[in-house]
Amino acid sequence: MNRTMKRFLAGLSAMTVSCSMLCTMPSAAEGKLLLRIEGEDMKGATLWTSIYQTELPGFSGEGFAYLTNDALSFSVDVPADGMYSITVCGAQILDAGGRYQTVAVNGSEYHTTVPYADQWTDFDFGMVRLNKGENDISFLNKYGYMAIDTVTVSEAEFPDLSIATAETCDPKATAETKALMAYLKSVYGKNILSGQQQIYGGGNQVQTTIRYDASADACVDSDGIKYTIDRDSKDTDEQGNVFYWHCTGADGQVYTYSTQNRNYTYNNYNNDVNLIYEMTGKYPAIQGFDFGSYCPCYAWDDGVVGRMIEWTNEKGGICTASWHVNVPTVLSTYTLGEPLDFSKTTYSEKTDFVTANCLVKGTTEYEYFKLCMKNLAAELLKLQDANVPVIFRPFHEAEGNPSNTSDPIDGSGAWFWWSKEGAVVYKQLWALLQDTLENEYGLHNLIWEQNLYAWSDASAEWYSGDDRVDIVAYDKYNTQYNRHDGKTSGPNLDAETGIFYKLVDFVDGDKMVAMAENDSVPSMDNMTVEHAYWLYFCPWYDSQDARFVTGENYQDKAELKKLYVSDFCITLDELPDDLFSKTVTPGSDSTETTTMTTTPGDETLWGDADCSNAVDVLDAVLLARVAAEDTKCGITDLGKTNSDVTHDGAVKNDDLTKLLKYLAGLISKADLEPSK
Repeated sequence: MNRTMKRFLAGLSAMTVSCSMLCTMPSAAEGKLLLRIEGEDMKGATLWTSIYQTELPGFSGEGFAYLTNDALSFSVDVPADGMYSITVCGAQILDAGGRYQTVAVNGSEYHTTVPYADQWTDFDFGMVRLNKGENDISFLNKYGYMAIDTVTVSEAEFPDLSIATAETCDPKATAETKALMAYLKSVYGKNILSGQQQIYGGGNQVQTTIRYDASADACVDSDGIKYTIDRDSKDTDEQGNVFYWHCTGADGQVYTYSTQNRNYTYNNYNNDVNLIYEMTGKYPAIQGFDFGSYCPCYAWDDGVVGRMIEWTNEKGGICTASWHVNVPTVLSTYTLGEPLDFSKTTYSEKTDFVTANCLVKGTTEYEYFKLCMKNLAAELLKLQDANVPVIFRPFHEAEGNPSNTSDPIDGSGAWFWWSKEGAVVYKQLWALLQDTLENEYGLHNLIWEQNLYAWSDASAEWYSGDDRVDIVAYDKYNTQYNRHDGKTSGPNLDAETGIFYKLVDFVDGDKMVAMAENDSVPSMDNMTVEHAYWLYFCPWYDSQDARFVTGENYQDKAELKKLYVSDFCITLDELPDDLFSKTVTPGSDSTETTTMTTTPGDETLWGDADCSNAVDVLDAVLLARVAAEDTKCGITDLGKTNSDVTHDGAVKNDDLTKLLKYLAGLISKADLEPSK
């Protein structure tokens, strides 16, 4: 069943409940329900039977409570530390655009937007962490004006994370990309991958004493050590003096000429992963990069591709990358191709750049964005040529803050230019980028990761769809506020479990969910006790503005080390040696699977439906779609030939059954080949 149909049926079900004025509740016989309390019985409540002249028939008990001035509270006794669900049978008739509501649990606040409802309806206030014994729960009147008939507290039921797909949304994904996707799936729901964002652009610049001595035609430092000159980087200054932009040390470090100080400098891009190693004795499995330096109006090469290739091909690590692509702040005065000072560009919403025009031929925005994609593709192609797959996270943090209008997806809360005109335009821009990179530039080494928030159910409308997204991610920045970790000082170690499962619900569990950016890293105890199985975490880098890695207000170093050295957390040294060449059976506890390969041009590789030169579970997934007559599965003619393992001239369920037997080890490779 496709997602549109699922959402339609869910909506139909909700309408049925609403029209019959019934609120459901967990069955006590199931052992899940811990408490059901009438609204009017909460502390601070008064009895209401109507909201002024508006009747709300069908309530239970004597009436209901109306959240206006005082908080409404009660206590609940639970048998163990863990996650519990709060459901309100309520109504909200004040605001047609929805009303922001707050529930406090032992002093920690959780928020949700309650939509307009003039009949009694179940409102899910999400999963909350309760401690063994007595817990205090309060509904706070920060915005309020919600009618509460009953409140139920029940043991949380966690969805099955194993149903998340290992199939890439790009059917032509490279073998390395498919292998990485399969590995990610194999750890999801059981472990968490460690990550760390790297500074980009001209970050962490280090001054040296290296200078170019024209008389000796040599680059030399104050100790007399000479450096190899990049002769292709020859240039002259305004006075006509010759210099070279780059030189290299014996250790391979590349230095860049500073025209201001006439010396050579370098950027310590490894600063943050080295800081992690100093604190934990381990390097992260994932390193985050950014392609923001390749903006058309000030493009410069910060060497990110070389660092990504080194991280993957030499260190064996996983790459993820965002794209802080800038636009001119005042497009109306900009000439296409004109170099701009960085201060006259922005990636914020504060620009007259019309995002929707990126899709309209003949506009300046359209031509500008074409250059953006061209510059980006040039770097991604270098990675593809080096067999480096990338978890690619463009147009991140799309929704931003909740909308401040009656339209929840109009982009009024956005802080980036790519989403300031709302979810519809944003998704069109995402599709344009994806289609251009794949179809025009032939890029197939990307795992597409999309940021979502969970302010309300409307947040799901920013999702670009199963056929365009591989991983859903959340960016956590809350170290100084709204903590749920039970502490009153130090970094916020909250696991954000409620948001995790809200995102899982948005995609019906079909996609893995990651914490693509964060300030403080959640504690291991919070994540494991609360079942918050984020695919990976990835703190932002240290800078003069905020020290996300080493700042005591951002990281609890003891807790960070505890997580890094635990069996729960996967670090660089624990990644498999054949990570990018071996396909993992999705959902299995083992990284072992039957795989056979061939070289292009060899004889037919029977069973290789996706033409990846390997026979694995992803071929079975594709073959299943063919057998189900899915005309959009993307199989090629060669793939159909390879799939005909029964050799009767057609691809059908019999071929799928035979391939599955091979993958399960019940038959041999020879059994897939035609009889001789």
